Amino acid sequence: MINYKIEIKEARIIMTKKNQMYFAANPDAKHDEHLVDYHIDDIDLKFTTDAGVFSKLRIDYGSGVLIKTMKELTFPEAGILDVGTGYGPMGLFAAKFWPDQEVDMVDVNERAIDLAKRNAQFNHIDNVNIYESNIYEQVDNKYGLIITNPPIRAGKKVVDQILSEAKEHLVENGILLVVIQKKQGAPSAKKLMTKVYGNCEILARDKGYYILMSKNN
Repeated sequence: MINYKIEIKEARIIMTKKNQMYFAANPDAKHDEHLVDYHIDDIDLKFTTDAGVFSKLRIDYGSGVLIKTMKELTFPEAGILDVGTGYGPMGLFAAKFWPDQEVDMVDVNERAIDLAKRNAQFNHIDNVNIYESNIYEQVDNKYGLIITNPPIRAGKKVVDQILSEAKEHLVENGILLVVIQKKQGAPSAKKLMTKVYGNCEILARDKGYYILMSKNN
C-alpha cells in the first residue's frame, strides 16, 4: 500500500511537469516535430509543431473557433497582438487576414517562438514581429486588436493578468478577443472582462468554447 501511494505521487509529479511544459520558458521535452495543415476559406497554412508546445498534433479546436470568428471583426487599424502565440496559428492567420497591419506575436516559450518564426517564413508571411515576452513584459505598443487563447493550466492568476492588463495595450475602441472553454472558466472570464472594460459580449459558442469580446471604450 505504501509503494502504491508513492507511485501515485510520482505519477502526479510527472503529469504536472508534462502539463506545465507548454508555458515553460525552456521546455525540455524530447523533440517530436509534426507538420499540421489548417485551411480557412481560400487560406491554407502549414505549421511545424513540436513536443513542449501547446496542441502539437493539431490546431487546437478553440484556436480554430477564434480564428474563424476574428475574420469577421472590424477594429481600429493600429496593429494586432497575439498573446501566448504558441507555434503561431492565430497570429499568422491574423497576418493573412489583414496583410496591411503589423502583427506582434509573443510567448514565454522559447521553443514555441522558434517554431512561430519558422512557420511565418515557411508560409511567406512577413508582416509579423515574433518575440519572447512573459505576458506583456516586453510589449510596449498599443493595438487595435489583441487575441489570446490563454494558458489555462498556468493558473487563474496568469489568465486574469492576460485579460485585465490587455487594457493597457489597446487603443481607444480596441478589441480584446478571447477563447476559453465554459468548464475552464468562461463565466469567470466574462465577469472579469465586464468589470475591467465595462462590457463583454459572447460572439460565439462552439462545443463548449466561448469567444468573448470586450471593447476598450
